[in-house]
Amino acid sequence: MFTSGISKTTSLIIVILIIAVVVGGLYYYTTVTAPPKFPTKPITFIVSWAAGGGTDRTARMLAALLENMTGWKTIVENKVGGGGTIGHLAMATAPPDGHTIGVITFELSTFVWMGLANVSYKDFKPIMRYNWDAAAIIVRADAPWKDAIELTNYIKANPGKLKASGTAKGGVWDLARIGWLKTAGVDPNALPWVPSTGAAPCLQDLIAGGVDICTCSLPEAGPLIEAGKVKALAVMDDKRNPAFPDVPTLKELGIDWKFGAWRGLAVPKGTPDDIVKILHDALKKVIDSPQWKEFMEKNGFGMAYLPPDEFAKFLEEDFKVIGELLKAAGYA
Repeated sequence: MFTSGISKTTSLIIVILIIAVVVGGLYYYTTVTAPPKFPTKPITFIVSWAAGGGTDRTARMLAALLENMTGWKTIVENKVGGGGTIGHLAMATAPPDGHTIGVITFELSTFVWMGLANVSYKDFKPIMRYNWDAAAIIVRADAPWKDAIELTNYIKANPGKLKASGTAKGGVWDLARIGWLKTAGVDPNALPWVPSTGAAPCLQDLIAGGVDICTCSLPEAGPLIEAGKVKALAVMDDKRNPAFPDVPTLKELGIDWKFGAWRGLAVPKGTPDDIVKILHDALKKVIDSPQWKEFMEKNGFGMAYLPPDEFAKFLEEDFKVIGELLKAAGYA
């Protein structure tokens, strides 16, 4: 009887221990190894630029498709001002829980160098790059230069005679001009820059004769190219734009310079990696969808996907290149 009593007690203890181990294992799995419950509230996309612009339009399409494909509630907020600094600061300082996605743009690489704001790629965890539009050299249709080499040589031989525009001083299209001339061995100051609020007013000024050259993307100049009012002498890319197959690259002409504007998605530094992966995988399905591709092609936006690790390397290199260009121009 004594032995039997010990056996029952021992068996009960073993059963209790087994239950404890199972319960403990389930608790560990659900709290440590299981995927996090996400999202727990709406996803907010922050855009640093005004409604209706290219960045805003792509952000709203991304948000709409993400909501349709996942069922997640999405919101787009425009935080405009300070040349993009207000929005980017809002992105960087948002809670790092994955519920705020920043639509970061080229300007992020300029803020620190130009003393505008203490925010850079170092304050973010990249999700992906989704767009890249190369700069192009645009002149009036009746301009005497048949290609970009003739124009470059003219600028070198006649410093200060021509004027260029396309964006604010130190903006993306201004830096495209600086890099083009610097790579060709021409002092960027030989082609003075006239600040503009963007490509559209620059192109109108070009037609009116206020400036001689616009550096902007081919899609921005597309309607005027088709109307025969302006012509593109070259595009600053590795390959020709399929929508403008007759426009050569600067590289083809012997000037090895590539430059353009980019857009991407990122979350604040400190966001858990598993959350970043959930966001990336969901958004990758969005940009792989026929709806997204049709939207981008129809609107002339370049599709240039980079995954998180490659986008991180791109951002680091872009920051360095932009710093060198700004210093060369005396802006930094």
